[in-house]
Amino acid sequence: MNNFKAVLMLITGIIATLLSGCDPHNVIDNNVSMPSRNWSYDHKVKAVIEITDSNKPYNIYFKLRHTADYGYSNIFVLMHLRKLGEKKQSRRYEYRLAQPDGQWNGAGSGNLFTYTLPLLTNYKFPAPGKYELEIVQNMRDNPLKEISDAGIKVSEILP
Repeated sequence: MNNFKAVLMLITGIIATLLSGCDPHNVIDNNVSMPSRNWSYDHKVKAVIEITDSNKPYNIYFKLRHTADYGYSNIFVLMHLRKLGEKKQSRRYEYRLAQPDGQWNGAGSGNLFTYTLPLLTNYKFPAPGKYELEIVQNMRDNPLKEISDAGIKVSEILP
């Protein structure tokens, strides 16, 4: 039965990855699998994007998948953003993943729950150039158990 769950999780991840790549407005849409479903502090989710027009607005999202055995109803993450060669800016976020009654907020598929959570909306990068985005889990547990994968999605907003 455990092999069936593993295969089902793999197929679900592949389908989600293929479907998310279909939006031509996504500048970046990546997921990083967590070894043995354990997200440690040193396992950072990174993306580098090149901004050519600093007048264009973007939406930046944190993507997360966890199992039903995740031990908390929330998650804290740190997002670091920096233009390459410059000082990084950091911001801490808390996301509610479950209702008070324990019902998960994410889209469920079997034992896996998926979220696309806003980090920055209608954001304009300060200047053209290459930017590095980095997300780190910021919970007390290290590693944070039952996290399948995490990612970053950056979408261009059309006028």
